[in-house]
Amino acid sequence: MRAILTRIEQNPALDGVGDRLQRAVQATIRPQRVRDLLHGVLLGHPLHPALVQVPVGAWISAAVLDLMPGQRRAATALVGLGTVSALPAAIAGLNDWAALTRDQRRIGLVHAAANTVGLALYAGSLAARLRGRHGTGRALAYLGLNAVSAGAYLGGHLAYKQGAQVNQSVPELHRISDGWHPLADLAGLPQRRLVTREMDDVSVILYRHGDEVTVMLERCPHQGGPLGEGEVAEIDGHACVVCPWHGSAFRLNGGEVMHGPSGNDQQILPTRVVDGVLQARLP
Repeated sequence: MRAILTRIEQNPALDGVGDRLQRAVQATIRPQRVRDLLHGVLLGHPLHPALVQVPVGAWISAAVLDLMPGQRRAATALVGLGTVSALPAAIAGLNDWAALTRDQRRIGLVHAAANTVGLALYAGSLAARLRGRHGTGRALAYLGLNAVSAGAYLGGHLAYKQGAQVNQSVPELHRISDGWHPLADLAGLPQRRLVTREMDDVSVILYRHGDEVTVMLERCPHQGGPLGEGEVAEIDGHACVVCPWHGSAFRLNGGEVMHGPSGNDQQILPTRVVDGVLQARLP
């Protein structure tokens, strides 16, 4: 399986379909608020994994009930629930997928294809059950479960091996030692401008607003973009840093994500001023 997944990651033949689908998704899901909703910005956490729990749970429960006598009606209801709830999960997944890197999109494309096959099989299963063909419905459902299980395996590879939609900045915290770290003389920090400093070779950004200074990890949670090279913009009345790579925006007075494609907040570090020197430490 490792060799197969590596070949998928490195296969440029998938890019023709992937690039066209990416453009179609971006052209269809245009309003920023809709994209942010599907990315999970309001939750501070990617939405797609949460939505997936409903169809997966329904379909697995239906598979168990299909092995038990007298459970046809309940199994049919669960297959229907899973089929309907898979649609918003798929839309959220496509929205996330369109903002990934090319090698991630290749795996994501096969992940989506497997889940599409599974969804089609479950739709066929539901249609068969409603016509009273429960044997056919059960067979199609078990085939569908195999297809979505393969899709789930690919999704795990996408998240845990390729790091898609996981917080890319949090591992930086593990490289910072305990205790307070001096960063800059407070008097020398400019107002409302981004300044980049190092804490144990971990890059952080400083942003002074009045007598308050925010210290934030510099690596963007989405794809590791350099927030220190981004712009400061006002969004909904809050000063935010906008990632120069993909446009994710984070509040500078709290780290909350304001615009995707990141679905994760950015980490803010506690600060203090001692003898005029700004210091920061691990949360």
